[in-house]
Amino acid sequence: MGGSGSKSKGFWPFSGSGSVDDPTKDGNEHSLARGRSFPSATPFVFTRRSSMYFDEDGDLAHEFYEETIVTKNGRKKAKLKRIQKNLTPQGIIKLDHPCIHVDFPVVLCEA
Repeated sequence: MGGSGSKSKGFWPFSGSGSVDDPTKDGNEHSLARGRSFPSATPFVFTRRSSMYFDEDGDLAHEFYEETIVTKNGRKKAKLKRIQKNLTPQGIIKLDHPCIHVDFPVVLCEA
C-alpha cells in the first residue's frame, strides 16, 4: 500500500539486489547492508537540506515578512506581507550528530 517508492527493489543502498538467490536471506538477520548492493553504503546520514533562506541583505531565516501600511476607511493599519521573491536557499548543511537512515532495515532496540 505504500505511497513512497523507497522500498522498491534495487534503488536504495539497504534494499538488497531483489533476487531470490540473495545470500542475505538465508536466516542471517544480523548481517548489515554493506555487502548487499552498494559496498560503500552506510546506515548513517551526515548531511541534510536546510529549510532556511538568505534574503538580499544576507539575513538567514525560515520566513521573511515586510510590514505594509494599509489605509481602510481613513484608518491606517499595519499588516505583515510574506516575502517569497529574491530568497536563496541555504543549501546542504552538515549535521552535528549523524542520524540513522530511515530505510535502514535493522531493528535497533526491542523493548
